Amino acid sequence: MNDIPKAELDRLQLGFVPLLDCALPVVAREGGFFAEEGIEVTLLRQNAWATLRDKVAAGLLDGAHMLAPLPLAMSLGLGRAPCDMLAPMLLSRNGNTIVLSEALADAAKAALTDDPAASARALGDYLRKHHQAARPRLAMVYPYSCHHYQLSHWLDLGHIRPDRDVDVIAMPPPQVVDAMRDGTIDGFCVGEPWGSLAEAEGVGRLVATSAQLWPDHAEKVLGVTRSWVHRYPATLTRVMRALLQASNWLASDPAHSDRALEWLALPPYLDRSVSHLAHFALDEPPIRQRLAGPDLLRPDPTAMAHVAEYIDQHMRSNGRRLDHDTLAECYSPVHYDHLAHQ
Repeated sequence: MNDIPKAELDRLQLGFVPLLDCALPVVAREGGFFAEEGIEVTLLRQNAWATLRDKVAAGLLDGAHMLAPLPLAMSLGLGRAPCDMLAPMLLSRNGNTIVLSEALADAAKAALTDDPAASARALGDYLRKHHQAARPRLAMVYPYSCHHYQLSHWLDLGHIRPDRDVDVIAMPPPQVVDAMRDGTIDGFCVGEPWGSLAEAEGVGRLVATSAQLWPDHAEKVLGVTRSWVHRYPATLTRVMRALLQASNWLASDPAHSDRALEWLALPPYLDRSVSHLAHFALDEPPIRQRLAGPDLLRPDPTAMAHVAEYIDQHMRSNGRRLDHDTLAECYSPVHYDHLAHQ
């Protein structure tokens, strides 16, 4: 694997949103894996997905830790002007939680069980009995996200209709716990550590996880513009190799996950939002956050079927159809497979 050309760029800026699944870029930087590839990477925290999206599209960031559906949505011109994107590598699987406020969870008798439909049915039954009350407000992180689609899936299990039974709004992940505390929202679907933080602080209760709804789903990806890849192919390969090394390092020793949590707790990254975590729970139920494993980081267009279905439904409602060639190109494993055979 030493025949990769020298990177065209020796300094990069990668964006991330403060979530546990930004771990691989953080480990690659703090653990020296980017440096081993001859590239100096600055990780820039973005508190909202729309901000990160626009900075990547404008070239202000070389790439980013992204929601798995976001490169496809950007390529299709959903939410902004079209920008051809690629997701050459996954960064995580699973990791999202659906949380209700303590008050709503108690009133509905909704709780986390092995069957996510049970809590959805409990909430649905409660809402039908109290249909004259104000509609609960539930937050997700971005319209084109697994969080939005998983929340929709969960609500459907309880025969709960958005805009009739509940209001669904978009909210940046770092804001959801405070918003639940002050009563602005009554529930949310978001990635870790925000769900477990809400529970640890006594303001919310986990009632379902994305691993239950969509087992082993792709959650975050490395997102880059197609034009950037064409200009800097060797840089991309070296960035991907550093991230793969970070994943392998995490898997090689249980003590490494604790070290990774220490890095995530640094002020530039997640800071105090991980202080409630005793350890970095990788692939543990019920959340089953996964960052390492054989071919876990390999993208696959067919694995995006859930996402494609929801995006296609949205596009059809606006007189358009999902371009499956764009889907295939966006999540093509060609760059990952090229790296694997170096």
